[in-house]
Amino acid sequence: MMFSGLSEKMANAFKKFKNKGKLTEADVKEGMREIKMALLEADVNFKVVKEFTKTVQERCVGADVLESLVPSQQIVKIVNEELTKLMGETNERLEFAKKPPTVVMMCGLQGAGKTTHSAKLAAYFRKQGKRPLMVACDVYRPAAIKQLEVVGAQLNIPVFSMGDKVSPVEIAQTAVEHAKQHGNDLVILDTAGRLHVDEALMEELQKIKASVEPTEILLVVDAMTGQDAVNVAKSFNDLLDITGVVMTKMDGDTRGGAALSIRHVTGKPIKFIGTGEKLDTLEPFHPERMASRILGMGDVLSLIEKAEQQYDEEQAKELERKMREQSFNLEDFLEQSRQIRGMGSMQQLLGMIPGINQAELANANIDEHQLDRMEGIILSMTPNERKDPSIINASRRKRIAAGSGMKVEDVNRLLKQFEQMQKMMKQFSGLGKKGFSKKRIPGFRR
Repeated sequence: MMFSGLSEKMANAFKKFKNKGKLTEADVKEGMREIKMALLEADVNFKVVKEFTKTVQERCVGADVLESLVPSQQIVKIVNEELTKLMGETNERLEFAKKPPTVVMMCGLQGAGKTTHSAKLAAYFRKQGKRPLMVACDVYRPAAIKQLEVVGAQLNIPVFSMGDKVSPVEIAQTAVEHAKQHGNDLVILDTAGRLHVDEALMEELQKIKASVEPTEILLVVDAMTGQDAVNVAKSFNDLLDITGVVMTKMDGDTRGGAALSIRHVTGKPIKFIGTGEKLDTLEPFHPERMASRILGMGDVLSLIEKAEQQYDEEQAKELERKMREQSFNLEDFLEQSRQIRGMGSMQQLLGMIPGINQAELANANIDEHQLDRMEGIILSMTPNERKDPSIINASRRKRIAAGSGMKVEDVNRLLKQFEQMQKMMKQFSGLGKKGFSKKRIPGFRR
């Protein structure tokens, strides 16, 4: 889980402040030493750590903190603000050309995930009404063109290719003209991976940039590479003047130091983060939300956005009606579980809830296949059984268990959970029938 190690150490540092009613300058310095070590262990750039802790310490020894009734809260507030500032303060969106098509050049090291994230980016913006075209400019890696075509077919997004015998510069130029003629307003160039010391291939990127004048040059960086990711970003930025970073594998890096260092070192923002292997696991990067996650405050806004992507207004109204009329059945239960699964892994969703200990969550044995098993059990039922679970007797339970490859105990457990959910919904609907309103809330005045 990203930042779990840093979150745990930050929490331990803040505990030292909580135990004191009043803080001295010496207390602050001791706490800052712990925060400094936590950042260094998270693989944050040394110069970044030095400047960050200096700024935080200067703010924390001010009168507002030392004379505060709850100084520990003030310190958390300051660290949160400085972490946000370190990562860029606000989300920086992709810039679109005034005259289409917008050309986005994806670059980075071999294995960073450029092809996959080119597809993720195309899928993300298609949902926003764009007509993307992915372009196979990697003529060196075996099967690179095929890989892009495969993910393009999965997403039903067109892929432009001219084979591996044509220069990437010519491919990029021809693709842009093709996009103009076919109404594609977003062109994503999937370039070949390279080492930042490979002068010939780096020069090729410069030629592509000069020939098509991309609106955005996004560097794809693997978060798992730690400090090297920062060095890579600096090298590419010096040569190409990148416009932003796409950081991949953020779901697997427990340290996350690269995310805290890149903006400060290059001056360029992280615009997107990859949070999983599926082609819909791409999120805009919000520095203030990431700072909240690091400090264990959760990320409710991202959680709400994920829910909104899965539910539309009509679905929400229908669900509300069924809860009110107590007609919620196992078919609805199945649909809700599918909606939840579409929001991401349970570990990711739990990590967005305020108060959840990130370190404990990282070590927790969360069964991500529980929803799959539950779906298998429900799908083994007849339509009548799903609509009216009360008819499911012992012999039916045996048949359902055999059909789903589960045990009768698993079927019993699911039916018990559903029964408890129905009781809870009945209580809520009962409140509604009694006229539960703002008038009955103590202290409420119209």
